[in-house]
Amino acid sequence: MTVSLLVAAFVAFIATTVDDLIIVTALFTTSRATRKPRPATIITGQYIGFTAIVGISLAAAAGLHTVPDRWVGLLGFVPIGFGLWGLWRLRRTDKDSRPALASTATSIAAVTFANGADNIGVFTPLVRSLPVLGAIGTALGFLVLVGVWCGLGALLALTGPWSQPWVGSVTGWSPSSSWSSAR
Repeated sequence: MTVSLLVAAFVAFIATTVDDLIIVTALFTTSRATRKPRPATIITGQYIGFTAIVGISLAAAAGLHTVPDRWVGLLGFVPIGFGLWGLWRLRRTDKDSRPALASTATSIAAVTFANGADNIGVFTPLVRSLPVLGAIGTALGFLVLVGVWCGLGALLALTGPWSQPWVGSVTGWSPSSSWSSAR
């Protein structure tokens, strides 16, 4: 696996999961304030949810080796489909009800998967372009980076109310800087 592929995988992870850092930070902030969920529960839920995302991406990439290259571009409809499905579900939501923040490993895994399901549309073509060992290495690298995200989220939670604006600023800055460089 070349250095350029490692950099591409790293950038793909960071670019598609920076929103997950906000969720992880919020979970660790809640944990500090209420002792629920426990940090181990947050980490377990993150790994379960992200392992599902990576597993689906690997399976889809393996299946796509039988699909002609001209059809692979249709993967862009995956995140669009998830967005439309989310909008469809919102129409049935009671406006006065506020969902509780996830507190079990299963609910955290569900939030992680729901938040990151659109990443499948990015990760699948990436791992499809790699040899088998490169795809496995990338998947393992992603799982290591989940641990980094959990550690960073826990660290940001230690700053209390100061962490949320910082994470939001970085999140807002990242896309805006990439848009300006794309012009």
